[in-house]
Amino acid sequence: MGEKRKKKKRTWIIIGFLAVSLTLLLSYITFRPAGMSYKRVKAHRGDITTYYSFSGNVASKNRQSVYAEKIMQIADVYAEKGRAVKEGDVLFTTVQGEEIKSKINGEVVLVNAEENKQVTPGTLLAEIVDYNSLEVVFKVDEYDVGALSSGREATVYIHAIKKEFNGYIREISKEGQIANGVTYYTAAIDIEQDGNIRTGMSAEVRLVSDKAEKVVILPMNVIYFDDQNQPYVFINGNGNSVVKQEITTGINDGTYVEIKSGVREGEEVLYKTDLKLEALLFPEGGKNTRFYPGGNKK
Repeated sequence: MGEKRKKKKRTWIIIGFLAVSLTLLLSYITFRPAGMSYKRVKAHRGDITTYYSFSGNVASKNRQSVYAEKIMQIADVYAEKGRAVKEGDVLFTTVQGEEIKSKINGEVVLVNAEENKQVTPGTLLAEIVDYNSLEVVFKVDEYDVGALSSGREATVYIHAIKKEFNGYIREISKEGQIANGVTYYTAAIDIEQDGNIRTGMSAEVRLVSDKAEKVVILPMNVIYFDDQNQPYVFINGNGNSVVKQEITTGINDGTYVEIKSGVREGEEVLYKTDLKLEALLFPEGGKNTRFYPGGNKK
């Protein structure tokens, strides 16, 4: 029995020592000078721009599918896959002496007719695509389509060739298509061929959503939230104390956020970088959370 009591006593001594150590550590972290536990950043003036972003693909604006309009017998085939043709060029002639011509400038991508063969009405004879007249077609959901308008400027980035273009929205569909319970509309932007662009390439279309110029800004990682999702920052109080300062935020670009009130230009803000420490000291509202005030579209 004496040995068991000794072991039990040693266990309680160890537990007590750990508890005292933890208390001293938390006290040290909480009450040590601000300069030792926080980093500092000054609020400054800058510009913030947010964007709508949509995904699309490169397509040809001009395409001609050549069909037989009646029963006919092909006499001569001038169309050849890969051949460049101009509007008015003869593609086929019939034994009756008729000429079937191209209606656009482009390249023949399909030939589906043979000499001395008879074809029925509706038969596809050839396909012509104009690869020099290009557009980017992209989908817009019903919640964002109101922000688009014909003639509005946009930026187009084609991933495959790592190239960016400026363009203007040419048209927006008036009828939507439903997918997964959401209605989508299509819009198109004209782009110029640079010799490297191919139809089908994926593209990203960006349009300015909001812009705030010469406003007070702070990095997003210095903003914290309380239980009511009210944003706040830490600032120096009297002496060397640290106090919580509520703020009002505006738009953000994912890196910086507009500060409408609570912090002035040039004022110093304190922040922590140890997320584990934040969780201990501020288990409910102290965690730094990514947020999108002002309807940022990213």
